[in-house]
Amino acid sequence: MKNNILVTGAGGFIGFHLCQYLLSFGDRIVGIDNMNDYYDVRLKEKRIEILKEYDNFFFLKIDIKDKTAIDQLFEVEGFDYVINLAAQAGVRYSIENPYAYIDSNIIGFINILEACRHNPVKHLLYASSSSVYGGNTVVPFSTDHMVDHPVSLYAATKKSNELMAHTYSHLYTIPTSGLRFFTVYGPWGRPDMAYFSFTKAITENKKIKVFNHGKMERDFTYVDDIVQAISKLIYHIPQSYSEVGVDKTIPYEVYNIGNNSPVTLEHFIKTIEDKLGMSALKEYVDMQPGDVLKTFADVSKLEEAIGFKPTTSLEEGIGKFIDWYRMYYNI
Repeated sequence: MKNNILVTGAGGFIGFHLCQYLLSFGDRIVGIDNMNDYYDVRLKEKRIEILKEYDNFFFLKIDIKDKTAIDQLFEVEGFDYVINLAAQAGVRYSIENPYAYIDSNIIGFINILEACRHNPVKHLLYASSSSVYGGNTVVPFSTDHMVDHPVSLYAATKKSNELMAHTYSHLYTIPTSGLRFFTVYGPWGRPDMAYFSFTKAITENKKIKVFNHGKMERDFTYVDDIVQAISKLIYHIPQSYSEVGVDKTIPYEVYNIGNNSPVTLEHFIKTIEDKLGMSALKEYVDMQPGDVLKTFADVSKLEEAIGFKPTTSLEEGIGKFIDWYRMYYNI
């Protein structure tokens, strides 16, 4: 018997890649997305077109903040597993449009939790973010570290998701796993992300802004590694919470999913330049509100749980992205 799996945010970057991978195993995948215009909708539409080529993929245009639609979907489908990747993304945009983050990341997520409560599932996995580490200065970032100092509303909503999931795991014994992604990149990526916008600007001979004068560091994680980790965690259902001094009966966990190998922004840009065979026109500027100096994932808990950790090098991953970019935009 194949599993019936819901993937929210199926038209998004990670959702698309995850659906493709799970569909190859013959599982029945229901993908939902509100197809908003935060970035080029045509890219989302093309991703969905590709997924619809699979007989075992079913797409519905639904916004997770629509409680009635979510409740009806869960009642009809009786999902085995739910992977909530739908969210309003972006750190800087949360300063410009905070209500979008409350609508999707808070109201939308409580709708998913309530639906799982009334229509029990074997496991709910949901996207969190490395941004929850906020002002932390001790690296690598461990899931044992306190995360009480967010520096953006986006980060605050992701931490809120973890707290909400913990509460529902405690009250209703819903197994939940939070996935703290670290700067995901790769083919079919998000145009608002630095690697995408840098590539576009360089190929168009336009200037790029290098924040904090290139001195920031990021733990860039290739999308295939993210997908591998999620796919293995689906069936690694938490039985108890591992934090010292916490009730061991709560079926709740949080994992870092990162490359465990941060690089400077300068090195990151140099890698894109090398793969393109072109030089960037750079404008060095100060760090932006909401940004952090460094991200660095401790993935020991992930490796212990599923025997896997991301390994794709930046050079290999950026090379694959550049190949896709040239093909997709015909340059």
